[in-house]
Amino acid sequence: MRITVFGAAGGVGSRVVAEASRRGHDVVAVSRKARAGFQVGDARVPADVTRLGTGQDVVISATRPVDGQERELAVAAKALLEGVRPTGARLLLVGGASSLVRPDGVLVQDAPDFPASLRPIALACTAQLDAVREEVAVDWAYLSPPVVLEPGTRTGAYRLGRDDLVVDGDGNSSVSLEDLAVALLDEVERPRHHRVRFTVGY
Repeated sequence: MRITVFGAAGGVGSRVVAEASRRGHDVVAVSRKARAGFQVGDARVPADVTRLGTGQDVVISATRPVDGQERELAVAAKALLEGVRPTGARLLLVGGASSLVRPDGVLVQDAPDFPASLRPIALACTAQLDAVREEVAVDWAYLSPPVVLEPGTRTGAYRLGRDDLVVDGDGNSSVSLEDLAVALLDEVERPRHHRVRFTVGY
């Protein structure tokens, strides 16, 4: 398949590119800055999305704003939708865990122990999800990671969820960056989620 990845230089994006390449897909890696092996493009610019998404089967966004510019997430989501629309490509976005529901029925971002320092990015991720949920023309899916998302081992094993946090027997919510990429590429190859959010965890 022909896949374009925005945010390909980041922690999630780089592993998505590696996983897609490992599976033999034709990958266009995109970064805002010029880098060897990357195309230059900005997910916030619809024309860039159209240019880099034309002729592709799937466009993946794994971008993350710098501190203080969290509101760019919703802006980029709308630009991605606008840019993908004329291409006919499917859009997969990697977002945040903040709006997932914990086993106690409370949103992750509303939990008493949720760090105040993470509130700006949490609210931005919720706005990002709200933006894509308004879209009815593009075939999109939104992947919310678990609470803990760190570099680790590629096991190829994970469990799927929708709007509820996926937790293990001890109540932990986690997955490695490598297995998040596995889950995303599984969705690319065998689509199961259309215009909905889904999540993963061990």
